[in-house]
Amino acid sequence: MSRACLQTLGVLSLWWFVASAMAQSTEYVMYKDPEQPVAARVKDLLSRMTLEEKIGQMTQIDRTVATYDFMRTYSIGSVLSGGGSTPLPEASAEDWVNMINDYQNGSLSSRLGIPMIYGIDAVHGHNNVYNATIFPHNIGLGATRDPDLVKKIGAATALEVRATGIPYVFAPCIAVCRDPRWGRCYESYSENEEIVRQMTEIIPGLQGDIPSDSRKGVPYVGGKNKVAACAKHFVGDGGTTKGINENNTVVDMHGLLSIHMPAYTDAIIKGVSTVMVSYSSWNGEKMHANRDLVTGFLKDTLNFKGFVISDWQGIDRITSPPHANYTYSVEAGILAGIDMVMVPFNFTEFIDDLTNLVKEEVIPMDRIDDAVERILFVKFTMGLFESPMADLSLVSELGSQAHRELAREAVRKTLVLLKNGKNETDPLLPLPKKPKKILVAGSHADNLGYQCGGWTINWQGFSGNKYTRGTTILSAIKSTVDLSTEVVYQETPGKDFVKYTDFDYAIVVVGEHPYAETAGDSMTLTMADPGPTTITNVCEAVKCVVIVVSGRPLMIEPYISSIDALVAAWLPGTEGQGVADVLFGDYGFNGKLPRTWFKSVDQLPMNFGDSHYDPLFPFDFGLKTESVPGLVARATSFGTDWRPHPLMVTACLAISLYSASA
Repeated sequence: MSRACLQTLGVLSLWWFVASAMAQSTEYVMYKDPEQPVAARVKDLLSRMTLEEKIGQMTQIDRTVATYDFMRTYSIGSVLSGGGSTPLPEASAEDWVNMINDYQNGSLSSRLGIPMIYGIDAVHGHNNVYNATIFPHNIGLGATRDPDLVKKIGAATALEVRATGIPYVFAPCIAVCRDPRWGRCYESYSENEEIVRQMTEIIPGLQGDIPSDSRKGVPYVGGKNKVAACAKHFVGDGGTTKGINENNTVVDMHGLLSIHMPAYTDAIIKGVSTVMVSYSSWNGEKMHANRDLVTGFLKDTLNFKGFVISDWQGIDRITSPPHANYTYSVEAGILAGIDMVMVPFNFTEFIDDLTNLVKEEVIPMDRIDDAVERILFVKFTMGLFESPMADLSLVSELGSQAHRELAREAVRKTLVLLKNGKNETDPLLPLPKKPKKILVAGSHADNLGYQCGGWTINWQGFSGNKYTRGTTILSAIKSTVDLSTEVVYQETPGKDFVKYTDFDYAIVVVGEHPYAETAGDSMTLTMADPGPTTITNVCEAVKCVVIVVSGRPLMIEPYISSIDALVAAWLPGTEGQGVADVLFGDYGFNGKLPRTWFKSVDQLPMNFGDSHYDPLFPFDFGLKTESVPGLVARATSFGTDWRPHPLMVTACLAISLYSASA
């Protein structure tokens, strides 16, 4: 062959190679086309995936073990922050965005470029993040009976979460807590399933309102200002024996369906994207291994089309002790219908075990395909393929004044007035704003961590005022009373100090220390020391209002006779000014108990309708006061020697006379 001929062949070969490369680079890829229906994109992408890529999508790992290379090599489907897991102490929104984008770049550099989805617990606002707005915990929101408010809180939370580059939250908890000894009872809106159902309005707040033509069970996330939600923990987590966390719920199918299941029906109708399985068991069978309920009922009967996710190391706990037979746990969990596994650390063990189980035909490929289809469906639906990277466009939403005002409103509406005066003709509340001298006492009066509770900055919460921004109840009181009023704060005043100091009245703020999950299980439900002593020392010497800051009803009956006014404030979050708003009459008390307040723990479990029902304060109880802004305005505009006319005092008392709500 001549040299010229060889040169010609070389040129032609080079041209063919370049043309082929160009053709490949411009090849139409259906799953990358946003104009195609989601179902078609899912089908196309699934057909291109290897088994290893599919199992990677089913894997969720903690941020502490995630790297660019791991995301790319294993095609990891999701990364999460566990409670308190942050990129830096006091990390800014920009710090979060940069970290998440680093992981996302790894995912996008994989063979198929499937974006990962980052998830976080945002259970009362964006609670892991410094400077975020911390809303009242769910038990307080249940006291509001205000689904529209809860929807607004969902929308505000979505904006703050998106401000940090995160598109997925492990919320809401729609447990029906039937025993306050449970350490997660504050994550439940109520002992009553109907109230919990109403509060699923937080889902369209988080995700957006589903289109009118949306099919039942199909997930929906309405754009970059919204997040995928997660209804948890399926199912019966609030009904365990003695309220022991992760324990056994003993109830027949009728009880399960009538008490614990209804909120899931509502959540699915509202387009919830994901459902998290409960650690607990139902009649002895671990929910993470319960195929009849996860696949048979949730997916087949309720027609849920999103993906099912395990809890943290949830499949490990199928065995006792946990992780005793991990291969079995993987098999049982995936066959039960779990689609994504929150591993969260040793992900190669999970990937290897699941790969072998599929190759050995213990787990059929159609179960893997079902899981991956659901995961991809959510990712496509929420626009993750079109907008995988986070940006800084929403950073101003984090802890914004508008959201803090919303949280303050929520606090006002959560407060439940349980007692107001030692007799009906002498109510103590609302308090006058212009007394000469008042005492504020108690361990919870000036402690932002205590009033926020667990799942705040850290998994178990914190103590003190240094770890995020907000307003303590003491600060709120000081900013509300007249400038001429002397506010004396002593956390634990002695009896003689109170008795021999001329206080007009006292405000005592006591309750529980923060906790989360099993650490909060309590068989005694006593308030933290020295709360009882503080109540005794103060309330036996001066007129007092006691504010209980807690995630559930506590033992209060032994002290009730010495207390003039009693307020359940639950866990109000960062905006303590809402407490003062109602205490001093700018707004009235309207909250109602979302759960029964017992006399003794020996009565538990005790819920409304039980044959042995004999509460200290019944479910739905709440005294009311009216706001008195006109009187307040006059009282704060006069000099210190001004005294109201006796007729005005009579009018004030008449206005504030309380009545038990229907």
